[in-house]
Amino acid sequence: MKRRTLLRAAVIGGSSSALGGTLWRGAAYAAPAQPGAGPYGALGSPDANGVRLPAGFTSRVIARSRQTVAGTSYTWHDAPDGGACYADASGWIYVSNSEINPSGGASAVTFSSAGAVTGAYRVLSGTRQNCAGGKTPWNTWLSCEEVDRGYVYETDPWGVKAAVRRDAMGRFKHEAAAADPVRRTVYMTEDVTDGCFYRFTPTTWGDLSSGRLEVMVAGSGTSGPVTWAAVPDPTGATATRNQVAGAKRFNGGEGCYYANDTCWFTTKGDNRVWSYDAAARTIELAYDDSLVTGGTAPLTGVDNVTGASSGDLYVAEDGGNMEICVITPDDVVAPFLRVDGQSGSEITGPAFSPDGRRLYFSSQRGTSGSSSGGITYEVTGPFRG
Repeated sequence: MKRRTLLRAAVIGGSSSALGGTLWRGAAYAAPAQPGAGPYGALGSPDANGVRLPAGFTSRVIARSRQTVAGTSYTWHDAPDGGACYADASGWIYVSNSEINPSGGASAVTFSSAGAVTGAYRVLSGTRQNCAGGKTPWNTWLSCEEVDRGYVYETDPWGVKAAVRRDAMGRFKHEAAAADPVRRTVYMTEDVTDGCFYRFTPTTWGDLSSGRLEVMVAGSGTSGPVTWAAVPDPTGATATRNQVAGAKRFNGGEGCYYANDTCWFTTKGDNRVWSYDAAARTIELAYDDSLVTGGTAPLTGVDNVTGASSGDLYVAEDGGNMEICVITPDDVVAPFLRVDGQSGSEITGPAFSPDGRRLYFSSQRGTSGSSSGGITYEVTGPFRG
């Protein structure tokens, strides 16, 4: 997924305009809206599930909060949030967090090689407001507590091994995590208005029981070189974000995704997508809706983020108009799907099946606007390979 970040972004879809210029310098230029709506074309009418999709794509409901998952005896959790998929000998697994406090945790749904639901079960219990997280290269799920001095829990997607609290990864209002196997570190976001961007480098790669927690240090701008400084006290007795002078601040850290030397992460307070070039140790703005002129920004309320083998990023909206938008390697930003009639909810947990043919996500509060109304979906279709 190595690409130039959206320094000359073509933004299309809805009433949006094209956007040109070098974003981090604050230059934005309006141009007539381009026809169409991104690489998959325009969104169609709502299907039976209320999901608007491009031609050739279909949706189905996998699970609903407080209802048993079809074909199982397991009751799906409230407020489904961050998620990830794992290959299994008989198919694959989708793991999903529960963002409630108390009793958050995480659950899993299993699928056959043909995509049929074959089971569901709990993988983490007794935790608080598990928002996002991240998949590790050794196939565990890092479930993050989005509470003050929250923890990261390492869980087993197969539900066989007990979850383990990873104290060394720091205590703060955790949001998402993304593993970098080249530098053998894990990047993490912090969901507060003056939050930081962290990395945790374990003493032994694959073992998160000990290691070094660091915070990004950089200038006040939106582009340029960065350094990393050790957090003296990861226990957070003093807030981790306030322990290192010059730590770079981010307004509400959200989703986080790594591929090909780049870690992409979002900040909801200013509706931005950032890219950290881990090889060059530089940071840049990849998307900033405040620089869209002459039309409506296609991506608002940025939240969870994932990627496809094509190099496309998929960014879910917290609110906005309930879309997952795609950001292509050609720097096009456009809606991929929209959920109608659920304005009191948010899109969460986007993740692709191991073969890249199915996209899973949830509407955290569904049509009711309540955490008990969550709906988890699957979208199937001709995704770009």
